[in-house]
Amino acid sequence: MGDFSGRHVFVAGASGGINFAIAQGFGAAGARVTILSRSEEKIAAAAQELRDAGVNAIGIACDVRDYAGLEAAYTQAVAAHGRIDVLISGAAGNFLAPALKVSANAFKTVVDIDLLGTYNVFRASWDHLTRPGASLIAITAGQAVHPSPFQIHACAAKAGVNMVTKCLALEWGPAGVRVNAISPGPIADTEGMRRLADPAREAKLKGSLALRDYGTKADIAEAAMFLSSPAAKYITGTILNVDGGNDIGDASADALTM
Repeated sequence: MGDFSGRHVFVAGASGGINFAIAQGFGAAGARVTILSRSEEKIAAAAQELRDAGVNAIGIACDVRDYAGLEAAYTQAVAAHGRIDVLISGAAGNFLAPALKVSANAFKTVVDIDLLGTYNVFRASWDHLTRPGASLIAITAGQAVHPSPFQIHACAAKAGVNMVTKCLALEWGPAGVRVNAISPGPIADTEGMRRLADPAREAKLKGSLALRDYGTKADIAEAAMFLSSPAAKYITGTILNVDGGNDIGDASADALTM
């Protein structure tokens, strides 16, 4: 999905999963890559994996809830790779629980990581972005627009992420900074699916999707690369569903039978 040689891509929440796959995709396309995550051990290992694959990459340990830490991380990243052309904010936390079992502290923790973290990642980046031309992408989720039982914390946080995306698109567009979000559907081999999906219901879930299968982490990486390419130069404030049709409704045989 294009050539990103000479461009600096910064991915927050990238010690594994979808966000690491995004870093891999951009790195394979020639980008200089900075990845960031809370665990120093995990982010060092992830950065080494990128370098072993031939990517010019560094890893920085920082919690996205720590605004001052992010400011220092951006200074370090820019010193190593130059101004930031593409920024992905993907740090997230989640678990299944009914509202009556979600403590105020647990609710706050998810909101702080997902919503406050996204705001921090974007806001602290401003002085380090290539302007005009920067592409900012938040990783959101379908819970932002579809109320889900046992997900009150994630639904609230991701709804906020969508609005942060749209508000910044309005405010930063005149400076030539595009801000979009990607909303993944069921993505195979991810921590989210391992935690939230019941393997016994896999056939039923796949059968409810219009495209009848889970997506891959590479699907999300390619969507991020599209949104950061010249092909998307007139796209901002958009929540891009990469979900096999999950957002549009139930496509199971039962639902489609008249």
